[in-house]
Amino acid sequence: MPLIHITEQSHDVAIDLIYAGANNFTGQAIYDHPLCFLHPQAEACLRKAIVAARGFGFQLKILDAFRPQEAQQALWAAAPNPDYIADPAKGSNHTRGVAVDLTLMGADGRVLDMGTPVDTMTPASHHFHAAHQAAVQVNRMLLLTVMLESGFVHHPHEWWHYQLPEARQFPLIDSQAFMRCLPSGNSLR
Repeated sequence: MPLIHITEQSHDVAIDLIYAGANNFTGQAIYDHPLCFLHPQAEACLRKAIVAARGFGFQLKILDAFRPQEAQQALWAAAPNPDYIADPAKGSNHTRGVAVDLTLMGADGRVLDMGTPVDTMTPASHHFHAAHQAAVQVNRMLLLTVMLESGFVHHPHEWWHYQLPEARQFPLIDSQAFMRCLPSGNSLR
C-alpha cells in the first residue's frame, strides 16, 4: 500500500523530522530525507487530529512518522532498550507507517512544555508522570485528548508517540516499497 506524503502545506502542520538531522538522542542524522509519510489509515486519523488541535487553538508539530527499517536498526544500535525503541527484529510501528511522534504548538509558534524532550528514555517521559508541574500535565492531556479522539492510541512510556490501534496487524514496509514513495532525488541512508 502506498504511503501518503505529509507536508506542511497539504496538512497544515509543522514538520521537523528529528532523525533527518543531528538534533536527536543519537547526535547524528539517521536518515537523509526530511520527508514525512504515513499509512493512509494513519493519515486519515492525523487529519482528524489536525482539526481537533485547531479547535483547542493549537497546531500539531510532527517529529517522526514512517521510519525505514535501516533507521530503526540504527536507533536500536544506539539504544537497545525495548521500553523506548522497538527491536527491529520484531518490527516497529513506525516501519509500518502507522505511528507518529508529535507535539503541540501554540498560536505563537512555540512548542508547549511537555516536561521532557522527545526521546527522553526515563520515567519522566511516561504519560501521567506525577513529578511534572500541573501545566505540563495539562499540555500532555491536551495532546492525549486530541490524539485519542482522532483514533490513535498512546504509548505509555512516550508522551509524544501515537499509533493506530492494533498496529501490529499492519505489515512492515520494506525499503523498496518506501523508495517508490520518495520524490526523485531523495535517498535512504
